[in-house]
Amino acid sequence: MRRSAMLSHRVYLAVFFCLTSVIAPVLSGCSTREKPKVAPPAAEVVVITVQPRTMPVSFPFVAQIQSSHQVDIMARVSGFLEKISYPEGEAVKKGQVLFQIDRKPFLAAVDAAKAEVEIRQSQLWTANANFNRIKPLADQNAASKSDLDNAIGAVKSAEAALEQAKANLYKSNLDLGYTTITSPVSGVTGQSKIREGGYIAAGSQSASLTYVATLNPVWVQFSVSQNQESELKQEVASGRTVLPRNSRYTVDLELSDGSHYPQAGVVNFADPSFSKETGTFQVRAQIANPKSTLRPGMFVKAFLKGATRANALAVPQKSVQQTANGHVIFIANGKGLAEVRPVTVGDWVGQEWVITSGLKAGEQVIVDGFMKLAPGMPVKPVPPEQLKAAQPAAGK
Repeated sequence: MRRSAMLSHRVYLAVFFCLTSVIAPVLSGCSTREKPKVAPPAAEVVVITVQPRTMPVSFPFVAQIQSSHQVDIMARVSGFLEKISYPEGEAVKKGQVLFQIDRKPFLAAVDAAKAEVEIRQSQLWTANANFNRIKPLADQNAASKSDLDNAIGAVKSAEAALEQAKANLYKSNLDLGYTTITSPVSGVTGQSKIREGGYIAAGSQSASLTYVATLNPVWVQFSVSQNQESELKQEVASGRTVLPRNSRYTVDLELSDGSHYPQAGVVNFADPSFSKETGTFQVRAQIANPKSTLRPGMFVKAFLKGATRANALAVPQKSVQQTANGHVIFIANGKGLAEVRPVTVGDWVGQEWVITSGLKAGEQVIVDGFMKLAPGMPVKPVPPEQLKAAQPAAGK
């Protein structure tokens, strides 16, 4: 009885392994069957349709600030510097005293010149008195003709000597006035090149004392290369760029910290000839500087404005991506797929970037949502107006 039970158990196991070997391939085949592919849903992206329009053109240059009226302060007379009367490096007004040269030798020279004038006046009086005595006698032939000639000559000589003495007095007074050196313009001053007690020799290097530079307005000066001028001429000849009427260009400034200077300048000079050394010509603009923010010698970035570009295509700056191979944008093409498009960029105009090549009018540029895209992905274009209208509803 026990043996028969054992045989039954073995038969059961054999049947079980037989069934397993038959069913396993079937089950395995069912589990490895491929599932049908499901197309990913179209990504919703914000697009704009680019259209040609007239846009302003801006030409950037590295520029330097210059005073519109800088004067070197020079001593006109020799003498010892007695006093520096201005705060070095600070602003001064027109007519403000800057330096005082020792006046005592010049006061003495004025006194001597005055005495000389008085001497010459007395000599002229004497000569006239002598002439007045001789003239009647000569008329009556009581005095010789030579006596009359000598009397006339003495009067003329005394008159000339008096005029010379008066001229010397005038010059002495001028020299005395030159000992007080005042500022010819209002502006900011430089450091004094000589200290109190130093000797100043007129006409020598020591006569250069300092400078005064006007700060309002100031000049913005930059260089235009020969290549830049040739490119601009080609753009104008092709009709892509239109110059301003009467060549009235304006200049905007960007400071070294990246901030925008609030005042705009106007170009008031362009050198007609190129520099032989640099192959560039100088352009200068005048700009208001009421708060003295701009100082002579500062470097700034100047944007020359006034020209316009016809039939330009522009996209928001945020839609342009920079890669190792250049700039690209995402396009929603006619098949409803995302397409990466290499483009050539031009000027920045406000928050937009002008596209000079790689983009056609009427194409849809993806301006939002492109970060999650890959080329060939299906997209659902949404205009910016529809997105703005849906945002308040989504927020409720």
